[in-house]
Amino acid sequence: MDDIAKALPRKGPASPEIADWIRDQIRTSRFVPGQRLVEVDIIRKTGGSRFKVREALQRLAAEGLVEIEENRGASVREASMSEIRQLYRSRAALESICAGDFARDASPAEKAELQAIAEKMESCLEDGAPERFGSLNAQWHAMIMRVTGNTVIESIVRRLNTPVHHLLFETFYRGNRMQDAVNDHRLILSAIMEGDVEGAERAMRQHVENGLQFLASLDKALHRE
Repeated sequence: MDDIAKALPRKGPASPEIADWIRDQIRTSRFVPGQRLVEVDIIRKTGGSRFKVREALQRLAAEGLVEIEENRGASVREASMSEIRQLYRSRAALESICAGDFARDASPAEKAELQAIAEKMESCLEDGAPERFGSLNAQWHAMIMRVTGNTVIESIVRRLNTPVHHLLFETFYRGNRMQDAVNDHRLILSAIMEGDVEGAERAMRQHVENGLQFLASLDKALHRE
């Protein structure tokens, strides 16, 4: 998505749309941690006004994705591994609650939809499509939170997912990580389909903790290089 202006009304994109575009640039490593975010460049790429671009940057700063310094402007923020560890542990606690609620309260149709998303993710293993896998994974987790109706947890988890570590998006789903995530999802889905609240909570907590363990090992490997 190099230029969202072409797909938006002539009046230009709203600040949330510009914020989404910046997130996408970071997620796909077009913007990297520590890189300055030049307003003029963002305006040219998105077609947004200076006011809307600044508003988008302020929004991302509030989420912890961007850092704004006086007289230096905005830059992509890099979270430490210590912070990432805290974020993942918080996610594990919150998402496990939602998984249990989903197992108890979701309708058969909603459970079937969740399973369908998981099956699409499994097809990404054969296709070797990490970006599509990541997108579907986010959709899968978001659905569990949305169906439970806990908007507070959903909002908190969205923010917890935002800070970007120097471990880039593409590198997270490499090697055996996609297969490991699929295996975790199968365990979560099995508990959900059986209406096993405690089992779903336990499996979701372990799934998020497994992601943290992988990030920690990848971080160590990168620092040895």
